Amino acid sequence: MIRPVYFILFFLISTLCPAQQITCSPVDKQAVENKLITIDGLLDKDFGKTIVAIGKTFMDTPYVAKTLEIGDTETLVINLQGLDCTTYVENVLAFGLMLKNEKSGFKDFTETLESIRYKDGTLDGYASRLHYFSEWIANNEKKGFLKDVTSEIGGKEVTKPINFMSTHRDLYPFLSDDKNFEKVKASENYLNNQPICILAQDDIAANEHLIQSGDIIALTTSINGLDITHTGIATKEKDGRIHLLHASTGSMKVEVSKKPLAEYLKKIKKNTGIMVARPTR
Repeated sequence: MIRPVYFILFFLISTLCPAQQITCSPVDKQAVENKLITIDGLLDKDFGKTIVAIGKTFMDTPYVAKTLEIGDTETLVINLQGLDCTTYVENVLAFGLMLKNEKSGFKDFTETLESIRYKDGTLDGYASRLHYFSEWIANNEKKGFLKDVTSEIGGKEVTKPINFMSTHRDLYPFLSDDKNFEKVKASENYLNNQPICILAQDDIAANEHLIQSGDIIALTTSINGLDITHTGIATKEKDGRIHLLHASTGSMKVEVSKKPLAEYLKKIKKNTGIMVARPTR
């Protein structure tokens, strides 16, 4: 995929914060404005249905990895031309929150996306990005955007060392900076003192009826040092089963899984189950 040339936009996020650096191409700025027109009217009393409806407007968008790793300084990257599994969920949730809060401008979008993507809602360097998805869930629950409902649908608490980024420093160019490295390690240390709740793969089918359309699904893993390998959105399809709406690394595009979630996960190597987060209704 040929990527557009990026330019930098500067916005004053609030009078209490310095101007934030935003990386966005003219094509993507227009894409955001077009998407705001497309989703107008999709707000449903059931916010989960809103999330799924917005999510499906991205169908067939190409899967592109590492779209946030641009330049030498962390910026708020706006990119609707190519999405990975996390940026897909973030953008869908951002547009959903805008509908819910009756906001409709490009500046509103950048502020909403920043509030989701970064720790406590503020971009403050590379380490402020919510790199580990279990922390992404916990921090966005703290902000009131969603609720971790895994325990309510049969999940059980587990503890596991989380240190993949610090033990694979060479895979993350921004971690060549010692300050970034130490801050990421501090985040890992925090996570290591917090159990996470997981619905085991073998228990998903029996508890599937408790998962709702629009729930955010995070795939847990047995890979050493890592919490989550993939994420997407639950959608109840015509067969009455929960499927996964996601930016797929298989088809390399946004799609709905052909198999129901419980069956789909069985083919995922080293998958141990899921975490489930429900956007606040």
